[in-house]
Amino acid sequence: MTDETVGIVGAGIVGLATGREIALRRPGTRVVVFEKERQVAVHQTGHNSGVVHAGIYYAPGSLKADLCVRGVSLLREYCQERKLPYQEIGKLVMAVREDELGRMEGLYERAKNNHVPDLRKISKDEIKEIEPHAGGIAALHSPRTAITDYPAIARQFAEDIEAAGGQVRLGFAVDSLTEVPGGIEVGSGEERVRVDRLILCAGLQSDAVAKLARDEKAPRIVPFRGEYMLLRPERADLVRGLVYPVPDPRYPFLGVHFTPRVDGSVEVGPNAVLALAREGYKLSTFSVKDLAQLAAYPGAWRMAAQNWRTGIKEYRGSFSTKAFMKDAGAYIPGVGAGDVVRGGAGVRAQALDPDGTLVDDFRIHRVGRVTAVRNAPSPAATASMAIAEHIAEAVFAPA
Repeated sequence: MTDETVGIVGAGIVGLATGREIALRRPGTRVVVFEKERQVAVHQTGHNSGVVHAGIYYAPGSLKADLCVRGVSLLREYCQERKLPYQEIGKLVMAVREDELGRMEGLYERAKNNHVPDLRKISKDEIKEIEPHAGGIAALHSPRTAITDYPAIARQFAEDIEAAGGQVRLGFAVDSLTEVPGGIEVGSGEERVRVDRLILCAGLQSDAVAKLARDEKAPRIVPFRGEYMLLRPERADLVRGLVYPVPDPRYPFLGVHFTPRVDGSVEVGPNAVLALAREGYKLSTFSVKDLAQLAAYPGAWRMAAQNWRTGIKEYRGSFSTKAFMKDAGAYIPGVGAGDVVRGGAGVRAQALDPDGTLVDDFRIHRVGRVTAVRNAPSPAATASMAIAEHIAEAVFAPA
């Protein structure tokens, strides 16, 4: 038994999963989650597409690969126990051009190394059996890829923390972290809460909060907005499952795809454009402070120099539905601007190294009594319960 208090900054799905894991793993530990918003799962978790990734894309041996595969099994079991949505609708990763076949083969070998269950290569005719309206020439079929409701899962994690004697402090915007003998004081305005250990799961604000803990300056967070279209209800039957392109290995984004949701709607997207604010869910939202910080970071200029052509292409979709749907039409021929309406948007907290490299793998730092999650993009929601195990082991490992 222990009477320690463990603080967690951020009530997204990773922070809440971590709080739940520690509360259950170490009975007697008091968990306090600090969240600046008035409810949980407001940012990345609340704007998530709902896909439970099977582990196809990630480099074998990486944290992403290991924790995604482990996370799927944990999440599936949890959803079944709590009667939360979990639908294995399957995914096609589809090649539409001959020059994509080599990349698709490489992806297949990677997925096999990651032990993705029941994955197989299929022909053009087999694609039609699974997705009658699809237009690919070959594909990988992952029948176990699922969809769920991540905000609902996050809310359940919060309930689990409170049931174990913990607390989720909403409206607590952390603005100071002060070392004190044997612990850390977490500050918000005039209020101070002492904890023995602290875990930072601040998502879009992860580098800013890590700075308060005197962690390394890099990586820095660059916010990328992903905008979605929605198929009109009468066209939602164009797809049965998830339809994805073969990704470009140069980027951590998966390209425009078709995503059925648990509510019956079908999203098309996202694009990936630089957001003008860390929480810039609308094209018109900008933050002078966020832009100034980005402009002062050498890695941002190096990234821009390497990727400006791709950036211009992605921005076209923000202003033109026709341009947005041009790529989508290669996967479901005939679908176009008239079949969709503008949907929502999310902002991805993408970590960027000083050399302009977009950080691909999960990255977690430890600074004394503070453990900082510095990069946890997709598939972090899928892997959240496995990430929580990983963090809990790291937090309580000998220094």
